[in-house]
Amino acid sequence: MALKREDVLEALKAIRLPDGGDPVSRGLIKAVSVEGGKVRFVIEGESPGHARAIAPLKGAAEAAVKALPGAEDVAAVLTAHDPAPSAPPKAPTGAPPQGLKLGRHPTPQKGKTKPEGIAHVLVIGSGKGGVGKSTVSSNLAVALARAGRRVGLLDADIHGPSQPRMMGVSQRPASPDGQTIIPLRAHGVTLMSLGLMLEPEQAVIWRGPMLMGALQQMLGQVKWDDLDVLLIDLPPGTGDVQLTLGQKTELDGALVVSTPQDVALMDARRAIDMFNRLEVPILGLIENMSVFVCPHCGGKSHVFGSGGVKAEAEKLGLPFLGALPLALEVREAGDAGTPVAAGEGPLAEAYADLAQKLIEKGVA
Repeated sequence: MALKREDVLEALKAIRLPDGGDPVSRGLIKAVSVEGGKVRFVIEGESPGHARAIAPLKGAAEAAVKALPGAEDVAAVLTAHDPAPSAPPKAPTGAPPQGLKLGRHPTPQKGKTKPEGIAHVLVIGSGKGGVGKSTVSSNLAVALARAGRRVGLLDADIHGPSQPRMMGVSQRPASPDGQTIIPLRAHGVTLMSLGLMLEPEQAVIWRGPMLMGALQQMLGQVKWDDLDVLLIDLPPGTGDVQLTLGQKTELDGALVVSTPQDVALMDARRAIDMFNRLEVPILGLIENMSVFVCPHCGGKSHVFGSGGVKAEAEKLGLPFLGALPLALEVREAGDAGTPVAAGEGPLAEAYADLAQKLIEKGVA
C-alpha cells in the first residue's frame, strides 16, 4: 500500500510535546510532502524559544515516520514563527490597535475576490440564532487542524462575536502599520474576530455599510498566510453580512446548521434559499443538539425532536453531514475556551468525522 499524507500525520500524533499535546493537534506540522517513499515536512515552533525547546523531538519525529511501511527517505525541518512585530503603544480601552480604523464604509472592488494564500473559503450559517452554529464552527476548525489542515476561523458575527471566548483568546491583534492585522492562534487555528478589538461588554452599533466595511477589512487586511481552509462563522439570519460575502467573496461552499425541531428547520430553509440565490454551493446540512445522553443513567432524550435535519436533507437532495449531540461537556468546554474537539472521546470523534467528510469532499 502506498504511503499517504494521513499515515505520516498519524505517526506524528504519537510524538508528545514537553508542554503537552502532540505536534499535529498543536498545529506545528506544516508542508507535509509524500512522493513515493520520500517524505518531507516542517515542524514550526510557536516562537523561536519554543522551537529551541522542542528541537530534540525532530529526530524522534523523523524516526516515527521512517518506521512506516514504504517510508525510505524522511527529513524534517525545524523552524519557528517569526517573532511578533513590536506591538504599538497600548490602545485606549475599547479601541482597536493604534492607527487601525475598523468599521469604515467598504471600498469598491471589481468582482469576487479571495484572500491571497487561502485554498478554500467555507461559510457556516443558520437561519436563526441559538442552534449552536458558533460552537460547530469552533469545534470543526479545531478538528480540521488536528487532521493536519492549516485552518483559519473568521468570526463574522459582528454584533455578537463569541469565538474569542470559545477559543480561549483575549489578546488584541497587532497592527504594525495601521493597515495589516496580525491574527491570533489558538488550538492550531488562526483566528480573527471583531470581539478581539473591543471590550467584552462593548456593543457594536453599526449600520449596514460599516458592517460591510469591517468584513472587507477582516478578509483583506488580516495576514492569514497560507491556509488550506478558512471557515467563516456567519451571524444568524440572511442579512447584510451574508449578502456581502456571497456577492464579494469567492466561496467554495456553505454548511447549514440546524436543530431538529420544525421552527429551526423553517429558518434553515430560508438560509438554504439564500445560498442558492447567491449561487453558493451547499456542501451539506448538520443536525446539532440531536440527542441528549443522560450522564447519570445513560438514557437518551430527543429534546428538540429527532431526525428532522436528515429528513430535510433527503427532501432537498442535499448531503447530510451528521448529527452532533447535546452535551454539557460541549457547553463547558466552549465556556472554558478549549473546544471539546481538542480533546478525546466520542464528542471529539463526532467533530473529527465531520472534518473528515469535508476533507474527502476536497474542500478542506
